[in-house]
Amino acid sequence: MNKQALHEQSLSEQIENMLVERNLRGMKNLQTQLSAGYCLRAAQVMRDIKGTVLIGTGFPVEDTFETDGPVGALILYRALEFLGATPVLVCGTQMATAFQHDYRTCMISVGNKDIGLLEAKRALAHFQPQAIISIECPGLAENGCYHNMRAEDISARAACFDFFMDEANCPTIAIGDGGNEIGMGNVKAFLAELDIIPAVTECDELIISDVSNWGVYGILAFLSIWSNHDLLNETSPEKILKYISNLGSVDGVTRKNELTEDSLPVAEGIALIKRIRTLIGY
Repeated sequence: MNKQALHEQSLSEQIENMLVERNLRGMKNLQTQLSAGYCLRAAQVMRDIKGTVLIGTGFPVEDTFETDGPVGALILYRALEFLGATPVLVCGTQMATAFQHDYRTCMISVGNKDIGLLEAKRALAHFQPQAIISIECPGLAENGCYHNMRAEDISARAACFDFFMDEANCPTIAIGDGGNEIGMGNVKAFLAELDIIPAVTECDELIISDVSNWGVYGILAFLSIWSNHDLLNETSPEKILKYISNLGSVDGVTRKNELTEDSLPVAEGIALIKRIRTLIGY
């Protein structure tokens, strides 16, 4: 490994530690089960893509969706678009309808995973993505259902993005923060200690974070370095929170329509962005 590669690996490991330092839902404990450098490897997948990237997001909370997931998805969308890729948001009916006026979207069914495989195959054939990323999407459990952090069955309100990961002919990335999201199948043997019903859907590269939105910042750190453009400085989590709040989002922990991420004030995510920017020299 050359000097530059060693430097990037070191940066990735430092960022990965930042992302789980609060250990809000046990992700720090899972970190030892992943090969260090996953933020770097995920970013390498996204590097220089000029084709389509499918971004799945949307975790249902009661009759709407939570703030964690969409914030990171929209931030990544804008960054990839700036770099010349064609990002497309893949989400359930309610979210796709809400976002379709401002973003490219692909609508998938809610509460009907029986047609999820067909929808995924059709979308993959249509879009021919070069990469797929899931950001805080519920993942199927071994019992064939979706569950939230309270172990409640949310299958009737969940969109099935799992088959996009399973059927993909391109690299797949997932970001999660609790163990019940797509991608956590990579570490399912080690999730028994957590008080959840774990997801079993796997991916090529898993990023874990105290808040899933924040995992995107680990990817943008390297895309900023390679493009010589401070993409992290252009993120606007508070602006996006206001945007999705007006569309009816709620905090996934408090279930309130407020400008927070998993009960944390938006200032926490902004402070993390600043720390990562400092680390990479901005």
